[in-house]
Amino acid sequence: MEQRVNSEPPAENQKKKKMAEDEGKTTAEGEKIEEMKPWEQHSAVISIPRFDYNASSSLLRHSHSGFLITCPIKREKSATKEAISILEKYILSNHDAKRRKTCMDDANAECKGSREGAANEHVNLESGTSMEKSDILSLVKLTRSGLVLFKFPFDKSPAVVDIVSQIFQSLESGILKSPLWCNRILPIQGTCCLDEKELKKIVTKLVEQFMNNRQKETGNTVKFAVGYNRRGIEETEMKNLRNTSSDPDIFALLDRNKCFSVVAAAVKEVVPDSIVDLKDPEICVLVEVLPLSGVPDRTAIVGVSVLPRALVTTKPRLSIKALVSDTKETNKKKR
Repeated sequence: MEQRVNSEPPAENQKKKKMAEDEGKTTAEGEKIEEMKPWEQHSAVISIPRFDYNASSSLLRHSHSGFLITCPIKREKSATKEAISILEKYILSNHDAKRRKTCMDDANAECKGSREGAANEHVNLESGTSMEKSDILSLVKLTRSGLVLFKFPFDKSPAVVDIVSQIFQSLESGILKSPLWCNRILPIQGTCCLDEKELKKIVTKLVEQFMNNRQKETGNTVKFAVGYNRRGIEETEMKNLRNTSSDPDIFALLDRNKCFSVVAAAVKEVVPDSIVDLKDPEICVLVEVLPLSGVPDRTAIVGVSVLPRALVTTKPRLSIKALVSDTKETNKKKR
């Protein structure tokens, strides 16, 4: 009776074995060799999270803080892994610093309980028993390539500007290596629908917070600048929206000048003696149209940030500073 053999020819087996060995090559120290695909480079640090498909509806209802990352097109997975590995470290550090400050300000029995709670929460963040790291930031699906968006739960508002400031300090001191895929990280302090009333409300709130934290200087006029980025909204789309919409004011703020006037009015309401200075502003208000997936037609959500001069560049336009120098970015593109 003829017996069937299910094994493949020896040559084919050897070929597959060799491919498997190549994929699993390690150095003498046990580290994986550099022949990994781009999106695999940070797999040892953290796995890529799934999109939070409830994020868009939550952003329509509530204001969220978070981070908008720019990266090379088709490198979003690599940038996501890299951003998570960077951000979580500083989010945890910022969280512990706030806890320590609270305890110093309120040194009593209740503070002792807070300190123990902080220690337990630190353990939970590390071990994943109560609050896994992947639960801290939600990955939001976008309609445009070259961008990655993370948001915090609407009831949590970490000091995202401080976190990005710490990242820049670590890069400058050499504590943190220059990222390969993340070009810029914009801290988003709040979001709202692209509506004049809502936009003015959130800008007013953030400018008031900025001025309260600012060291008071007498006799100096406050200089400010406004940056506006309509990511994913092309001029033709704006024209079509205006032509097809029964309400001509629905997307009025997509006009750059209109948006500038609304933001400037909000700033001057908080700081009456402020003036516009595009070269050396003390207050930098950045408004970003977020190209969210899954939002209704004729709806736009913006992220708003009020940043100090140290975190922005004014040339060729007002924007958050790049994480790496122009020289490094140019060299990387030439590879």
